[in-house]
Amino acid sequence: MAKPPDSTKTSCQQKLAGRARERWPQLAGIDVRWHGQFSYIAGRLPDGNALPLMRLQYTGSAAHWGFAIYRASHDDYDKSLLPTGLPFGTPQEALDCACGLYLGDATAWTDPSSQTN
Repeated sequence: MAKPPDSTKTSCQQKLAGRARERWPQLAGIDVRWHGQFSYIAGRLPDGNALPLMRLQYTGSAAHWGFAIYRASHDDYDKSLLPTGLPFGTPQEALDCACGLYLGDATAWTDPSSQTN
């Protein structure tokens, strides 16, 4: 798969940052780094430390990204399903899933008001 265009990268980063501000006040921000078709997302904690969260894979669509959760136990990323049951979704859905796990908030998967379209 080809790497995403710069406009798609910018849009993805903006969506992630906006969702983090809206739903995850425990984070001071989001750090995104790109490598080919992949983006690696870490949450920035208030103390300045980075919390690796997930990897998104560009699928050719700015609306649907492959999802892999960061596994701290293995220091790697594992392709995973989102709460929708699909292996792909929006950047916001992926962020909610990863933050729900790493920040201990299961309402990210069960609260319909926290979902994005």
